[in-house]
Amino acid sequence: MTVEKCPPNVDENDCVILFDGICKLCNAWCKFIIKYDARQCFKLCSVQSPEGQNILEHFNMPTAHFDTMLYVEGNQYFDKSDAFLNVVNKLGFPWRILYVFKIIPKGIRNWFYDRIALNRYSLFGKYNSCMIPSKENDNRFLKNKSV
Repeated sequence: MTVEKCPPNVDENDCVILFDGICKLCNAWCKFIIKYDARQCFKLCSVQSPEGQNILEHFNMPTAHFDTMLYVEGNQYFDKSDAFLNVVNKLGFPWRILYVFKIIPKGIRNWFYDRIALNRYSLFGKYNSCMIPSKENDNRFLKNKSV
């Protein structure tokens, strides 16, 4: 979905991945992104953070219940399987190969995505609080630009 202007703290050329900060699977995904995003294209942002909440509000998304990863490029966002596929496509080779799954109808892709997303806590567990970025990875996380 595209809106007229970018969300707070997001510039036109920013690529932001919103993730559930207490989900162990989501945190593993973030570690994967940090490891394989050699060009440092992506900024990560927990949906529980003030910045994440502002982005969700900007796109009229729920701010208390999170059932999808969100991928934001400037003033547009992608959710569920589209978010995942757009991220791996931008990661480059060999991960870009997974983009071939885009040929599967979106309804089917999202059905599989939802099975994992809706059961992620029981399948993978959750943390009591959001992870705090390490000093070496702090620059990979979206920051409030007014501070």
